[in-house]
Amino acid sequence: MRNSLRFSISGLDPYEREIRQALGDTERSAVISRIWKKDHTLWKEKDEEISNRLGWLSAPDKAPETLPELESFVREIRKEGYSHALLLGMGGSSLAPEVFSRIFGTADGYLKLGILDSTDPEVVLSYAGLFPLEKGLYLVSSKSGTTLETTSFLNFFYARACERLGNKRGGAHFAAITDPGTPLEKAAHDLLFRRVFAGDPEIGGRFSVLSPFGLVPAALIGMNDAELVDHSRQAARLCQNPSVSENPGVYLGVLLGTLALAGRDKVAFLLSPEIESFGAWIEQLLAESTGKEGRGILPIVRDPDIPAGKESQDRIFVHIGITGDKTHREAMRRLAKSQVPLFSLTLNNAYELGGQFFLWEMATAVAGHFLKVNPFDQPDVAASKKKTEAVLKTYKERGSLPEENGEDEEGLKRFLSLARPGDYIALLAFLPPLPGIASALKEFAAALRTRTGLAVTYDFGPRFLHSTGQLHKGGRGNGLFIQLTADHFKDTPVPAAPASLSSLYSFGVLENAQACGDREALREKGRRLIHFHFRKEIEKGIGQLISFI
Repeated sequence: MRNSLRFSISGLDPYEREIRQALGDTERSAVISRIWKKDHTLWKEKDEEISNRLGWLSAPDKAPETLPELESFVREIRKEGYSHALLLGMGGSSLAPEVFSRIFGTADGYLKLGILDSTDPEVVLSYAGLFPLEKGLYLVSSKSGTTLETTSFLNFFYARACERLGNKRGGAHFAAITDPGTPLEKAAHDLLFRRVFAGDPEIGGRFSVLSPFGLVPAALIGMNDAELVDHSRQAARLCQNPSVSENPGVYLGVLLGTLALAGRDKVAFLLSPEIESFGAWIEQLLAESTGKEGRGILPIVRDPDIPAGKESQDRIFVHIGITGDKTHREAMRRLAKSQVPLFSLTLNNAYELGGQFFLWEMATAVAGHFLKVNPFDQPDVAASKKKTEAVLKTYKERGSLPEENGEDEEGLKRFLSLARPGDYIALLAFLPPLPGIASALKEFAAALRTRTGLAVTYDFGPRFLHSTGQLHKGGRGNGLFIQLTADHFKDTPVPAAPASLSSLYSFGVLENAQACGDREALREKGRRLIHFHFRKEIEKGIGQLISFI
């Protein structure tokens, strides 16, 4: 094997004693063998969402069994003239497909893949207008089969398909990926979906990339699933090595956990442009797995800066590059010179991400052991969902949402004065994820970094609720949260059920309810939060905030 799991490390000298002790504890506690025996006591005394969430350990070896079915399905779809697929999903169901779509694109003769993971009505309507229904496949993806956003997408697009094609023909344009026995599985059979792919109920969503949740979309775009899986199988074998120093996943996890406990609880990723979208997947894995019980590791995957001096004392850096790429060479040189902890991994090609998926899953599980958290649950994600559901219930009863006027620019100045060393800032944008707005957020984040010296993350809602949202509420409370919302200039109803003519609310109301629910959940946890609402041009509004700071 061209071992892309070997990594170089620098800047660890100040932590030599802690790391040596942690490595010794890992050996003495037989952590490696206990992981592979699915021993829940590595993380918690009670076996709640642990031993029955470790199916990802065997996923690489099981994956080849599913490949013939996927290949047959794709041949069938292509033969019938399908040219596009739209994945309807959130979090673990959408991030790996997004990685594959952006990195590998579409092979000749295969399907172009779109990902819908935004409830913003402008985005939903854009996909509805552009998606070629006659030649399109809707891929409804949800492990639980009850995800609010995914159910809303299904109801909306199924109603449109049946309106244009009729119920029988409409159902043939849908396929589902879900665990056995879920409401989505039942609905797929009732609605005459073309196919239902069964997930493994012992694999959690963010660990599901090497199951049908990742492999079906990969096959549709013409990826070589067998090569991807082969790299993951080789990584899994390396991660069974009983020697910690020879086990790359466990060794990396020991370092991540030890450095987080020592105060370096933020991991900034420097990724080759070719694999830059891998960051969104690893962001969810680390943040949602470790961010709970007042602890956590914050991934920084969008535009990580290279701070100087004391500003870097809460961070480690991870470089994952493709052979020959020199994009981050200068940054690497500066980091090595400043003696900041730096891990560097080099891949020969993008398919070696198959090994990276397993490497980081193992490392995250081991880091969770050191942080004494259960890496496989997400209690605060569920709490935010309940807040949103309560807001929607109020809307159904009263016909309106709770009103809240956003702050002004002066409020931002006061808010930033609350920052402390070791904090981070998160931009929570319940806005249309359009290129211009994304660029404005990037500029806003850069301005905040310059002003405060803190790490800054940003992402669009509601997708971050299924990712960093867990860390925001469950972590150690060192975040400053800037929520951005806006009026909706376009909107469309969410059907109450597939093919239903009635509606209980619109996508605009749903997105607003999710923003409101997130505010309530953060405030209930005592988090520092400020909210800005844009009545007119969003980019102009963000620009005014940038000018002010």
